[in-house]
Amino acid sequence: MNTTIDCSGQTVLVTGGATGLGLAIAEAFGRAGAAVALNDLARERVDQATARLSQQGIRCFGVAGDVRCPNQVQRLIDDVVTELGVPDVAIANAGIYPNTPFLDVSEEELDRVLDTNVKGVFLTCQTVARAMVAAQRPGQLITVASGAANTAIWGWSHYCASKAAVVMLTRAMALELGQHGIRVNAVLPGYVDVPEGGVPLDAAYKDTARRASPIGRPGEPADIARAILLLTSPLAEYITGTALAVDGGSSAGRVAVRPRTTPLT
Repeated sequence: MNTTIDCSGQTVLVTGGATGLGLAIAEAFGRAGAAVALNDLARERVDQATARLSQQGIRCFGVAGDVRCPNQVQRLIDDVVTELGVPDVAIANAGIYPNTPFLDVSEEELDRVLDTNVKGVFLTCQTVARAMVAAQRPGQLITVASGAANTAIWGWSHYCASKAAVVMLTRAMALELGQHGIRVNAVLPGYVDVPEGGVPLDAAYKDTARRASPIGRPGEPADIARAILLLTSPLAEYITGTALAVDGGSSAGRVAVRPRTTPLT
């Protein structure tokens, strides 16, 4: 089998694609030859991101829209289909992660996190899957969850719950959509250095997270993008319903906790 990942002729949709992980994902698929449809909530961010991709010779189409709103998601997908065709791959990446102690989380903040991180993923994947099925075309859906789906983190009760829900939603979609030739997988990033996304995180947290990987370095957006590119390639054609940790091994255990620092004699 040819191990070169070539996305020529494919249309790839990335929600939350104007910054951070989403932009890195869009760039990775664009460099592999795909036409990229890029979504974000703010029109200004969409325009800046599409300009950056265009400068790299990537064919791209930007659509502003709120993934929490069914009508906006439908319009988003309709616009993509009209401009680039039915997506071959859709990455449900849009998400938020405010950090608030459990006792202080308001109902408004809880709703905002769950609506964006769970409902937004559901609506995006359902709308794209319907388009794929109507066109009788196989495809790939990728949800971007988090290591927080498996490990609770202080101040992120609502975020952890939302990402655990995304993992289970991914598995359920994989069961139902496989008959249509649609594979569905989740990626669980560990800590990733993303300047514009790290505002809620203090320096101590970032330092601890960077040292948690056995590989010895923090994650980069390109690490997550490459994992997603691999999962949607022919190399992974028998993989569906999985939740792939992309965290440099940090979820394997606590690298900094060692019973002994010297060998027994």
